[in-house]
Amino acid sequence: MNAPGLLIGAARSSSGKTTLTLGLMRALTRRGLRVAPVKCGPDYIDPAFHAAATGCAGVNLDTWAMDANLIARLATQASAGADIVIAEGAMGLFDGAPGGAAGVGASANIAAMLGWPVILVHDVSGQAQTAAAIVRGIAAHDARVKIAGVVLNRVASERHRRLAAQAIEALGIKVFGALPRDEKIILPERHLGLVQAGETQGLDQRLDALADFVEAHVDVAAIVAAASSLSSPTGRRPDRGSRTEAAKLPDLALDSRSPALRASGMTNGLTPPAQRIAVARDDAFSFFYPHLAQSWRDAGAELFFFSPLADEAPPDDCDLCWLPGGYPELHAARLSAAHVFMEGLRSFSKRRWVHGECGGYMILGRSLTDAAGEAHEMAGLLELETSFAKRKLHLGYRHARLAADHPLGVIGFRLRGHEFHYATVLREEGAPFALAQDAYSDDERPAGLTRSGVSGSFFHLMA
Repeated sequence: MNAPGLLIGAARSSSGKTTLTLGLMRALTRRGLRVAPVKCGPDYIDPAFHAAATGCAGVNLDTWAMDANLIARLATQASAGADIVIAEGAMGLFDGAPGGAAGVGASANIAAMLGWPVILVHDVSGQAQTAAAIVRGIAAHDARVKIAGVVLNRVASERHRRLAAQAIEALGIKVFGALPRDEKIILPERHLGLVQAGETQGLDQRLDALADFVEAHVDVAAIVAAASSLSSPTGRRPDRGSRTEAAKLPDLALDSRSPALRASGMTNGLTPPAQRIAVARDDAFSFFYPHLAQSWRDAGAELFFFSPLADEAPPDDCDLCWLPGGYPELHAARLSAAHVFMEGLRSFSKRRWVHGECGGYMILGRSLTDAAGEAHEMAGLLELETSFAKRKLHLGYRHARLAADHPLGVIGFRLRGHEFHYATVLREEGAPFALAQDAYSDDERPAGLTRSGVSGSFFHLMA
């Protein structure tokens, strides 16, 4: 049985989606409900807070990177065994990019595709009755998307609440509650969003405070009653799908760390790049999508986690080492001094493949300069030097085409993902890992580096 779901959306970023989402998730979890968390779009940080609030691992759904079948499968897996699914949108409800696999990547695409009604969080600071005009426009913008109701945010007074709520309810749209201005409940932020869940002081107490805040000002029971059962992209309830025992994957070390070349059609972007995969995981390497891990496991791969910050080397009996992104710049000195990790990584690369994404890519280079301008020696496996002394934002969806045979697929195989970092590249020399383009251009540019069984780029794989 698929659990009913709903999506928390807004007219723009910083409207209060995360406040309502986390407060609602924790409040329902405290009531004994099993909440399945979902994040729309590319994001590593919010899902970790969702997991902390609910005790359940979440999933990212994205119609730009993922096709309809993958979205339906992941949504069905998330809802199985849950009492309710709560999805947090990204940016504005209809914001996205052209050329997606199943849509533009907007949160509205997910709501329409899966039949989840939208709870609209609307920031009414600086307006009153005008809020109704904005809500009316959002509700009428796409007939596929159902606005179940509104939660007002940053309400200044009872009079302010009454003016905005009455104008919205005159449209026939329910107002589920109103959150007053309260700067004390704001979670700490960093340049890629919130400070990571594992680093947030007193996180449980903060989540309980958010739950108390939401329960005091929002009709939680009415929001739960508004949730709707999952539907498939074709309008039918999707099959849950059974796990099949996959054949053993090719050994990457058969010929001097040669890539596992699979026949056309075998690799679908979620196929494991190896049988036994060593994955770095700690505060410096936390950006690893749960749906990738689960998909690789479902296909028969085994994942083995290790911590570079604890000076652990990748397990020697693995076939591939995967270094995810994260915040290596905050731990550059400690990573540089982690001799067991660095020597183990260099030794591993002589026999098996190593791949790094974003922060993991920077670790594979010659040096990483932190925000204070101090350069730290890295693994030296690629001719790369990066710096955070002068930050520059690189953001957006990316198409990538493999520039050479790789564990992820054969030359020319296409990947979808995104880029999000503030690093400046001081030097990047060698053969590219891929040829990439953003969602707004047909121009391909070299992305990342590859050399002798070591590869990496700022590209984060989604599908």
